[in-house]
Amino acid sequence: MLCIENKDCEDLERRKVYQMLPDDEALKEGFLRVIDESGEDYLYPKFYFISVQVPLEAQEALQFASG
Repeated sequence: MLCIENKDCEDLERRKVYQMLPDDEALKEGFLRVIDESGEDYLYPKFYFISVQVPLEAQEALQFASG
């Protein structure tokens, strides 16, 4: 997910891609569960992000870098 807003959130950077974790209950309430700059997952308003398609090579590189 690409962060497009970070109002009052020190652990999010605008224009940065973040990993989203599945959380159907949070989504129903208008939130996304995202791993932020702290390395932990937290709920953030859905409108703080837009979905982006990341090429497979980039997904693999990101997984390798975080693993």
